[in-house]
Amino acid sequence: MYQIEIIPHARKDLDQLKGKVFSRIKDEIISLSKNPRPYGVVKLTNQEGYRLRIGDYRILYRIDDKLKEVFIYRIKHRKEVYR
Repeated sequence: MYQIEIIPHARKDLDQLKGKVFSRIKDEIISLSKNPRPYGVVKLTNQEGYRLRIGDYRILYRIDDKLKEVFIYRIKHRKEVYR
């Protein structure tokens, strides 16, 4: 099992979500603790980390396999996430 760490900036992004979107993203974050590289995840090319797509939203995160931690650093709509 991996430990999930949500940095303050991503926590602020998460606090702005509501309803079904929040529930789906919360469930996906929890599932990252069991499998940090699920089917459909994409390794980022311009920066270190991975991208997980949930509808129109993206979760950007890094994995530390030595410490068994997943660091979530962005949760945004697809139009805003890469800015």
